[in-house]
Amino acid sequence: MDPAATATPAAIATLVQELFVADGPVDRPVRIASLVAFQGDHRTLTERDLPRIASALIEDVAKEIDEDIDEDIDEETTDQARPALTDALARTLHSLGTVDLDDLRAVRLGPEAFARHLAVAAPDADEELDPADAHTHAALREAACAHILRFLTLRSPFVAAAEDAGFEERYAQDIVAAHDHLTIYGIDLAHSPDSWPLDAAYLSLETETDGGGPSAPAEQALAGRTRVLLWGVAGSGKTTLVQRLAVSVARGDLPAPLEGLRGRVPFVLPVRRFRRDGFPEPDGFLAAVRYPHAAAQPPGWAERVLSRGRGLLLVDGVDEAPEEERERLREALRELPTRYPGNVWLVTSRPSAVRENWLASERFTELKLSPLSREGVTAFIRRWHAAARQDITDQADLDRLSGYEETLLDAVRITRDLGRLATNPLMCGLLCALHRDRRGYLPRGRKALYDAALSMLLERRDRERAMLPPDGIDLPQEPKIQLLQKLAHWMLVNGRSEMDRATALETLGRYIPAIPHAARQGGPEEIYRHLLNRTGLLREPTPGSVDFVHRTFQDYLSARAVVERHDFDFLIDHAHLDDWEEVIRMSVSLARPDECAYLLEGLLAARKDARPVHARHRKLLAAACLEHATELDPEVRSRVHRYTRDLVRPTSLEGARALGWIGPIVLEMLPDPSAVSDEEAHRLAVTATSIADDRAIDYLVRLRDRASWAVRAQLAAAWRRYDTDRYAEEIIAHLDERELDFPVSDLEELRALRRLGGRPCVQIAGAFTPEQLTEGLVAERLTELWLAYDLGADLDLSWLAGFPRLEILRLSHRNAEVTGVPEGVQVIVTGA
Repeated sequence: MDPAATATPAAIATLVQELFVADGPVDRPVRIASLVAFQGDHRTLTERDLPRIASALIEDVAKEIDEDIDEDIDEETTDQARPALTDALARTLHSLGTVDLDDLRAVRLGPEAFARHLAVAAPDADEELDPADAHTHAALREAACAHILRFLTLRSPFVAAAEDAGFEERYAQDIVAAHDHLTIYGIDLAHSPDSWPLDAAYLSLETETDGGGPSAPAEQALAGRTRVLLWGVAGSGKTTLVQRLAVSVARGDLPAPLEGLRGRVPFVLPVRRFRRDGFPEPDGFLAAVRYPHAAAQPPGWAERVLSRGRGLLLVDGVDEAPEEERERLREALRELPTRYPGNVWLVTSRPSAVRENWLASERFTELKLSPLSREGVTAFIRRWHAAARQDITDQADLDRLSGYEETLLDAVRITRDLGRLATNPLMCGLLCALHRDRRGYLPRGRKALYDAALSMLLERRDRERAMLPPDGIDLPQEPKIQLLQKLAHWMLVNGRSEMDRATALETLGRYIPAIPHAARQGGPEEIYRHLLNRTGLLREPTPGSVDFVHRTFQDYLSARAVVERHDFDFLIDHAHLDDWEEVIRMSVSLARPDECAYLLEGLLAARKDARPVHARHRKLLAAACLEHATELDPEVRSRVHRYTRDLVRPTSLEGARALGWIGPIVLEMLPDPSAVSDEEAHRLAVTATSIADDRAIDYLVRLRDRASWAVRAQLAAAWRRYDTDRYAEEIIAHLDERELDFPVSDLEELRALRRLGGRPCVQIAGAFTPEQLTEGLVAERLTELWLAYDLGADLDLSWLAGFPRLEILRLSHRNAEVTGVPEGVQVIVTGA
């Protein structure tokens, strides 16, 4: 164990402090010899005190490092230090008064090199020691030096500032190196197998708030906020956004809305890394996430960063903590922001893992990552193919890739099944990779998509390139899947999304003998390296640990393992845990008809020990599973409908939003909205508009004539999720215009609104040029315009002179002085 990485016990700190005088300059480097307390004009110790301090240090330091030198320090040593060892360490401490180093140089040397300096300064310290004691003395000397350097750093603001600056520069470089890339699955080119620069592949994500405001790019939504809880479903891009923020801040290359983050220090804190030990203290952040140079951070550095309000804390994946640990995590997220005000916090989670207002009392704003809009899907596909083109030089290959790009865009727009799958960056990435890999052919449905992805990653990619196994191991697809399932199943059973490398080897070692193809080709170590290097599904995020590249692959392989084991009671017993939702849905898609029926009946069955909230969760999960069942007894399907029909009349907005994860199947169960109150109609509108499927339009048509502003605003805000022209004709055209802002996020919507004759109040939720707005907005109707996006600097709005009836201009952001606003137009800034 690295002594510097261990928290200093109070007893050792007191002993070290006793070695030095209390006063002395702290605004410049100071010779260590002038600070020791056993010589000079201000001495508080005599040389006869050094053996006493040495003996006490041996006792305390030995306890701290005994896991490294336990063979050399016996019980007698820790109770009462041997005289020869005490004398040796006392001589070493005495050399502090002769070493020709100042405090800054010593700290920069680090414990190991500083200990060598003291060894040179006290060459006779080991004279009377046998080899074993000399080895022990060397370990104790280095550990004591780590604590001495910590003291010197903490006593001098000058030393601390100098060390902090140097470390932060290196740390920023390491953050960029670790996070400035995205993995695009299925691509295996000669020079860039599956990893691309973040800038080339990153797609700005859209967020929504619960306050009914317009959707906005994540960077804009985060601007000016210091505490945010960000929800996003699996594969929605939460971790990618965390990477983007960390890299942008580390580089100092920030988009305009996030200029306020300049100069901050990013801490990327994946919850899965530290959940067993709870949320770490600041000085333990880097060690907890296994940053390779954690031991090199200056003592107290992270504490100083947070105390000065300079931190950007990116806490990623609350859902990856076991349910029973989340309350402890929540307490830490309450306490730390209060203890260290002025820092910026972004916490991410799957929506089902935390309830609404989970951190509201701590003034966290709750945002939700939106499903990719049609324009977002198009942008993702274009960026993906642009990234893929970076390393292609052959013109014929470039032409083929361009052709694939256009046919995929057409397929996603026209084919409903594909459009429903392409709702987040992960699924879009899989579609892009599979489409290219299969030369324009795409599977349909979630099960087919993942089976095809596994085929591509585990077998076809290498085979079709006639690639010889680089590690000498040639496993067919099925044995690879079987072994990967064992790892995924272990993580499921143990509630983990990451496992120690040693545990992975042990798990593989248990199952390899039962898989002849694997057993003939190597042991656990060789097979593990093969799965890691050649499947594209595993990675080692830090030395000594392994996880799946995406949680959805882990969930899918876990489901395969459970179905093969016929362990459906196991699923039913854990169905109340949100971590298991995806596994259960995928199990239904993989199971035979009788197995599906058994699983769904089990979810509906009453359980004596079930809490009401868990019973409701199970029934809703049964409803969510229906669309994944490829074959199911009609009576079972009818029974699920019957049991869940009453559950889809939400009594709160929170409940209405919670129904969104069920998917399109819920549309079949929602009540007829024609005979309900406006309040209930609003909740039904929230549920239906959370389902990004054009089938929702048929239900929303029955709400379009409501006079309630809340219902009309909910319907208007949902336009971007559906087919532009159909939604315009069937919903937008029928909404009462009074006091309603009509949102426009792209050119298609702007043109569609113009075809409808324009509207008095328009909310511009996307970036447009003045020319596009002048041409697209209906000047004779426009009385209020809301520019609900970041306008940047030097904004000239003289083009608004073309709208003679304009009375009110709303701006969501103002980064500079606005000029050119026509006389008589009232300007209102609605956000910061």
